[in-house]
Amino acid sequence: MVDTVAGAYAPADAQLMIEGFGAAATRPVTLRANTLKATAEDIAAALDAAGIAHRPVAWYPDAFILPEAQVSDLWDLDIYRDGKIYLQSLSSMMPPLVLGAQAGEDILDMCAAPGGKTTQIAALTQSQAHLTACEMSIPRAEKLESNLHRQGAKNVPVMRIDARELDEFFRFDRILLDAPCTGTGTVISGNEKSLRGLTEQLLGKCARSQRALLDRAMGALKPGGTLVYSTCSIMPQENEDALQEALDKHMDCELIPLDGTPSESEARRAQDAGEEPHIECNALTEAIAAGHVSAIANGMPGTLTIPPSRDFEGFYIALIRKRS
Repeated sequence: MVDTVAGAYAPADAQLMIEGFGAAATRPVTLRANTLKATAEDIAAALDAAGIAHRPVAWYPDAFILPEAQVSDLWDLDIYRDGKIYLQSLSSMMPPLVLGAQAGEDILDMCAAPGGKTTQIAALTQSQAHLTACEMSIPRAEKLESNLHRQGAKNVPVMRIDARELDEFFRFDRILLDAPCTGTGTVISGNEKSLRGLTEQLLGKCARSQRALLDRAMGALKPGGTLVYSTCSIMPQENEDALQEALDKHMDCELIPLDGTPSESEARRAQDAGEEPHIECNALTEAIAAGHVSAIANGMPGTLTIPPSRDFEGFYIALIRKRS
């Protein structure tokens, strides 16, 4: 793993990642308030009553870090049993925030199980979007349906199909593709379980699947629609390489940078109009600008690689829009 990281990133960034794998062993429990059932204030009060120390997440008011707790400390709490909280890594909370789903829109979560991001989208839209979840594994789809019910996410149909075979009939305003991957961003130094199965064969299998999923996702976008592509991998083959191949095929789609620069089409429009270009802004870009979240350079400027650290899993996030 060390050699792989060293070959893919600048020396200082590679060292940062390697140190992050070591820090991951002490990564704290994190959760978010399920605002379909409770407010962040309700959850803070319940944690206080249980004597569980917590601190807020600066870039996401509904999220909490529990610096001293174990997951098992939450099992007997009403807020856990009643689905008022969802245990979720901070990194995996980011893609739904970038997606920016709105009430009334047609939304697809392409690879949805176990449901953390699906239920987060439902909460962010207060179940007012037309949200569909896709999951090909029957056991994982059942887990997804259970979590949707527990979290009070209503009217979310679950399609038990391979999203790569999604019917051409479907069109969506926004799509979240958190693609199955090697999980290299979640490696923990000294933990053999986290390294188990990480082979060149797995990398190749994941990369092929990701390319097919991206192809179908871009095809399923409505004109003007947006796609968030994310993985918990730090491998370029699964991230910027896969995305570039899909963009080369779908010339009607373009990257919307998350690094404070305008898209190519927006830069041209603004220049022709003599205006300042519009810059994509969301909770994650603001968090990076404020120094709350770190991102490192990768092979596709405008996309984000979040390095592993004590608080964050390694993650990749990109935003794509289909031209109107």
